[in-house]
Amino acid sequence: MRHQWKFFTILGIGVIAAILDFLCGAPKIGTWPISGILIDIFGIFMAITMLREMIHTLESGRWGVDILAIIAVVSTMIVGDYWAAWMILIMLTGGDSLEDYATSQADKELRSLLQNSPRIADKLVNGKIEEVKVDDLKIGDIVLIKPGSQVPVDGEIIKGNSSFDQSSLTGESVPVDKKVGDDLMSGSINGDAAVEMKVTKAAKDSEYQSIVALVKSSEAKPAKFVKMADRYAVPFTIISLIIGIAAMITSAVTNPALGWQGHFLRFAQVMVVASPCPLLIAAPVAMVSGMSSMSRSHIIVKSGTTLEKLSRTLTFAFDKTGTLTENQLVIDQVVLAKDSSISKEELQGLAASVEQQSSHVIATSLVKSTDKNLIKPVTNLKEATAKGVSGEVDGKLVKVGKLAYVDPDQEKITVQSTAVFVSIDNKFAGYITFQDQIRKNTPETIARLRRQGIKQIMMLTGDRRSVADKVATEAGIRESEVHADLLPAQKIQAIRDVKPNLRPVAMVGDGVNDAPSLMAADVGIAMGAKGATAASESADAVIMVNDISKVNDAVAISKHTMKVAHVDIITAICIVILIELIAFTGIIPAFWGAILQEVVDLITILLALLAKTKPTNPKQTGLEK
Repeated sequence: MRHQWKFFTILGIGVIAAILDFLCGAPKIGTWPISGILIDIFGIFMAITMLREMIHTLESGRWGVDILAIIAVVSTMIVGDYWAAWMILIMLTGGDSLEDYATSQADKELRSLLQNSPRIADKLVNGKIEEVKVDDLKIGDIVLIKPGSQVPVDGEIIKGNSSFDQSSLTGESVPVDKKVGDDLMSGSINGDAAVEMKVTKAAKDSEYQSIVALVKSSEAKPAKFVKMADRYAVPFTIISLIIGIAAMITSAVTNPALGWQGHFLRFAQVMVVASPCPLLIAAPVAMVSGMSSMSRSHIIVKSGTTLEKLSRTLTFAFDKTGTLTENQLVIDQVVLAKDSSISKEELQGLAASVEQQSSHVIATSLVKSTDKNLIKPVTNLKEATAKGVSGEVDGKLVKVGKLAYVDPDQEKITVQSTAVFVSIDNKFAGYITFQDQIRKNTPETIARLRRQGIKQIMMLTGDRRSVADKVATEAGIRESEVHADLLPAQKIQAIRDVKPNLRPVAMVGDGVNDAPSLMAADVGIAMGAKGATAASESADAVIMVNDISKVNDAVAISKHTMKVAHVDIITAICIVILIELIAFTGIIPAFWGAILQEVVDLITILLALLAKTKPTNPKQTGLEK
């Protein structure tokens, strides 16, 4: 960790200095104790380091508490109280190390996304397959896409028909049938039939790699955010400096015989107890406690800053497929032909009977949604790739699939949702529509978020508008908050277009296509239960169970954590200012001031640990379960 070595270095110097002072007779170089020289050298190094960090902080437009820490260290060294300086350095480096620990999971490099990116392709050369690196493919090359394999680069089908799962790229919940002449996006998954594809874009320009580039672009432009401790820094710094300067002036007026060093000692005594250790420690300890509480609720938070942002979030954006919905199709309607002589149950049973051996997502959804007693044995089963299936059930020829396959002479039927058409003995019998199943606890999750103070809840999806509106209505999301037919770049823009008075923005998603928008949001939350590594690596928080209500838990815990941290910091500041006023009188030596500072730090830590407790008001937070 970045600050750990500093902590252990000053700890080691303290051990050596203690041995020199208490076991070796406090050896000196001239009039300077060796132990004091060692501590002062590291103290000067730390002061310079903190000064550089402070300048960097000011350049970024923020004000931190570093100035008080620098003054406290330098003033104790000037008056020769090196043990007081050591105590301050221990707490400063210790607090920084603790904060490093709290944010150690904040690595947002997309290792998994890059590893999952297509690397090898089956190139066809004179009718033979050659395995080549995806980066070596050139426009015009012919590539074989085997069943179940990932499309390596963008291209165009030149031979064969198949269905392709593009849900992780576009958010469309149903596989899309592709034929000769249709375009393929890299990263989509082939269905049951092999196809040959002509490369139309190099790997670096293809869809999957474009998503990776979008993620990196979003990562390079993080939102500005002022940490909680920094917001308290300005008033605390001003008050402490006023008390310290007043103490020095009062000493000069009431006891001029002390000289400049004696007067400055009074200033140093105030600055020692004014060391901002409580501000530096309170937030990290509370964050670690809050992150622990999150973990117990099966939510992994990658940084303390995430908790701060999440506690202040005013807008939530949700992906649809796999987030608000189960990404599992269920039967919506069974529609009979006008002259049909069978019932809806019989039509569904016949269709499911023919589809029972298919692995297509629509087929499996149809079979799963049908009463087993309605499903009968099928013979002479035949499958027409990307068109449909046929078979004999109870002596009837049943065809299920596209309208052009089951009954080419039937007039075109306009259906707003995913559908399969059915014919019996070559006569059109009706069709069955499907919809993506909304999670059972989605509506209550949305309602609870609004009760927790979320002002705007958006749906961002690549699916069709009609499908998105239906899900939004069931979920309790307003029509004006629905954004459909979006590509990954458009999702990012929708997040960036959120008004300043409705920020910060949290995005919840689960697919590869959500990774850029998770990065673009102020807080990215991934539904990672199904191994969505691209989204998980890009997110600030990962929900490890397949339960969207955990979003409520995350908000409730973050608000509780920050409430504890705020109370802790205010309490610590009040105690420190009280001690500063006592130090103003000169009755607290610098070393004992440092000891008192340790006591305040201990109180700060104990109060911060309250963040581990369960948030109150369970009916509002959703943690009553």
